[in-house]
Amino acid sequence: MSDTTKLSQETCEACKSDAPRITDQELPVLMKETPNWYTKNRDDVLQLERQYDFKNFVDALAFAKRVGELAEEANHHPAILVEWGKVTVTWWTHKIGGLHRNDFIMAVKTDLLT
Repeated sequence: MSDTTKLSQETCEACKSDAPRITDQELPVLMKETPNWYTKNRDDVLQLERQYDFKNFVDALAFAKRVGELAEEANHHPAILVEWGKVTVTWWTHKIGGLHRNDFIMAVKTDLLT
């Protein structure tokens, strides 16, 4: 079983404000499991982001809705930007102001929605 498959079978655990962020050693390992994602640092908050391309706005909007349903089910919510022909999804853990393993779990699960 690949690590990506393992991540997709994990569930988000509720985060507390003192939950540990991903370490510098864990980050490259988890990035290999989410190869189409990249990190962005916004206002000193490391975030995990990916853009998905679609044929039109309707398809993009339908995908964004599926991401929203996934997020609600997990009680872990991303930023979702819907534009004509593309959706940008950004995961990070608000309570800790950075990345947690949950964000990588959700990134893999987001990829499975396409």
